[in-house]
Amino acid sequence: MILVFLDQADGEIKKSSLEAAAYAAGVAKMMNTTAEALILGPTKFNLSTLGNYGITKVHAASSEVLTAFDSQVYTTAIQQAVEKSGAEIIILSNNSSAKAIAPRLSIRLKAGLVMGAVALPDTSNGFIIKKNVFSGKAFAHVKVETTKKIIVLEQNAFHVTKTEGTASIEPFEPTVPASKIKVLSSNKTTGEVLLSEASIVISGGRGLKGPENWHLVTDLASLLGAATACSRPVADVGWRPHKEHVGQTGLAIAPNLYFAIGISGAIQHLAGVNRSKVIVVINKDPEAPFFKAADYGIVGDLFEVMPKIIAAVKKLKDVA
Repeated sequence: MILVFLDQADGEIKKSSLEAAAYAAGVAKMMNTTAEALILGPTKFNLSTLGNYGITKVHAASSEVLTAFDSQVYTTAIQQAVEKSGAEIIILSNNSSAKAIAPRLSIRLKAGLVMGAVALPDTSNGFIIKKNVFSGKAFAHVKVETTKKIIVLEQNAFHVTKTEGTASIEPFEPTVPASKIKVLSSNKTTGEVLLSEASIVISGGRGLKGPENWHLVTDLASLLGAATACSRPVADVGWRPHKEHVGQTGLAIAPNLYFAIGISGAIQHLAGVNRSKVIVVINKDPEAPFFKAADYGIVGDLFEVMPKIIAAVKKLKDVA
């Protein structure tokens, strides 16, 4: 049996976890078994609809104790779910939670662990997982020989095809230690597309010359329903908050479309965005390194190019 851990935020399952659920169903089909899911803490999500992603059963632990994320508590709960269900393959989505949970779980279950998987396993000669290495610049094929296996799926690496189905719900009550973490307050940003979950990201660099010109980024993002991001120098000088910094020392993302406006494309920045499906670069320097990684490039002054792109999108969307 395959068990996928579903991460959630504000009671809703994250897009990346739904990808992991569909991936688990794909692995289950290959292995001629079933895919089940585990969710910890209260949720608003209609869990029965997970059947549309190939999940047959959901183990739901609704205890308020599990509301706040604590990696040690969550690891214990997942370990108990694995032991109860008899799962031999455990799947998580590659995010900050998984990076804290997966290594601990690997030790406790004596399970082989592969982080950053980008494809279904190759079972023609054992159990081999393709994964990203060297900040996404290459791939490795890792053979896992342990009985239990943990796969951490790279975000946006697996195409989700929804089907018809209904998952059954089974209450699950793990015995977990008291959390050592106490949440004193929580400040949440509302009305913005979550950068780590966004399908489209509009990003700006020092070529914008100052925060007063950032509307070129936000205007396009608003029209496309996209998240906004920036290069590290922009965050360092305070033009934008550090939560928007993408790159090797910031957030690594993998959207379907990444728009880079006025960013040279240093290797540190590329390391965080090179898993994007399509990269569009706008820069007046024809020798900018980013053009080598771009799928589409526009050599020109962004202050002339961006208003034309925004106007074209407005016309396409029939926005005044």
